Amino acid sequence: MNKPRYQKPQAVKNLERQALDHFRREHPDFPEYAIPPQSYRDDTANGLTRCVVDFIRYNGGQAERINTTGMPEQRGGRIVWRKSNMTKGSADISATIAGRSVKIEVKIGPDRQSEAQRRYQASIERAGGLYFIAKDFTSFIEWYGETFNRA
Repeated sequence: MNKPRYQKPQAVKNLERQALDHFRREHPDFPEYAIPPQSYRDDTANGLTRCVVDFIRYNGGQAERINTTGMPEQRGGRIVWRKSNMTKGSADISATIAGRSVKIEVKIGPDRQSEAQRRYQASIERAGGLYFIAKDFTSFIEWYGETFNRA
């Protein structure tokens, strides 16, 4: 069974253009022919996370990926995973956009929120923060535009 070929959505193509413009602003003396191309995809969790973080940064916000994975540890000749010290259920991305605290959980395909993630979402929203579940970059862009009156 073959996976369907990835079709890059317009939102991702626009992000690639935005990345190029950002690079030109940050490095005005860099020769045009030598500018490294930025390529984005939103069909994997890592790819979508990168799209969201970079988009927020390019648009004046602050965003960072949150690593909730534990650490590998060698015990008696085998490797075991030690639990992370992070809050259980933490979102994948923590951001500040237009002065608001925003947490973004990335879910690809059939992936769903765990009970710990639902509790974390509720605590963020009770505190006045925003929480969004990103399933693809296009829906994130739509939410961002509606929420912050920007595109």
